[in-house]
Amino acid sequence: MRIQQVHILLTYMCTLTCEHCFVCSSPSAEGTFTPGQIARVLDQAVQLGTVDTVYFEGGEPFLFYPVLLSGVRQARERNLSVGIVTNGYFATSEENARLFLEPLTGLGIADLSISDDVFHYEDRGDNAARRAFRAGKGSGMPAAVLALDPGASGPGKRGTSREERKGVITGGSIVFRGRAAAKLSRYAELKDWRLFTTCPYEDLEKPSRLHVDAYGNIQICQGINMGNIWERPLEELVRDYDPSTHPVCGPLIRGGPALLANELGYTPPPEGVADACHLCWLARKSCRKKYPGILEPAQVYCDG
Repeated sequence: MRIQQVHILLTYMCTLTCEHCFVCSSPSAEGTFTPGQIARVLDQAVQLGTVDTVYFEGGEPFLFYPVLLSGVRQARERNLSVGIVTNGYFATSEENARLFLEPLTGLGIADLSISDDVFHYEDRGDNAARRAFRAGKGSGMPAAVLALDPGASGPGKRGTSREERKGVITGGSIVFRGRAAAKLSRYAELKDWRLFTTCPYEDLEKPSRLHVDAYGNIQICQGINMGNIWERPLEELVRDYDPSTHPVCGPLIRGGPALLANELGYTPPPEGVADACHLCWLARKSCRKKYPGILEPAQVYCDG
């Protein structure tokens, strides 16, 4: 296993409560890093000898701008490439956005990914995400838009926001984890759960990236833990990770969410499920109490 990226969930708090959020973020969500905790994660990431990239995301990382700035600075001091994922809420104007972005540009940000779709902003003509994108580009920052196809980012999109959401849910790139599983799956085209015999998104045998939150959860995928970095060193967690004996990853590798549901004793809904992630999330959520420390954090299961 060669871990190349560490994604730091700087906070679960967000300005929005998007229906498709993997980690069920909201304005009331808790769990925010301190600069000292970031330093501990970065030091342990560097010790692996394989990590070259760190992402700061959330939640909304710009809500704690001084902490974000400190974290980026610390990562760059360790010669790590840095990316940030944001909804750009701070761009009340391009001038104001530059105040946030120019200090980061000076630190050498490799990627600024800005979420812009109907779930984040109903105004498809102009919004904070687009102002942040223009300001980032104008500051010389590598900026990109994260959108949900089909047509979720076009300013001339016809139809109501709900109609557009429906199109994205049934024909776009929605992945039904977290709040999307809880809130949007009812609008999806449901399928027989027995069809989902592989995990289509994550390499669970040899993961190349990990997510870590302020509680110390090292997540192979959102809500599937390798262990806790505040309790055991990251180097040990990576070394001792055995996907074949992991109670969640093992079944997913052998037979996908369908096998996981069977082995966990979960009975899927007879009407079907939205996708592989939906089935996996439902099965895991049903038996969280059986696997404390593994099916964490509660936030990802909309229980936090």
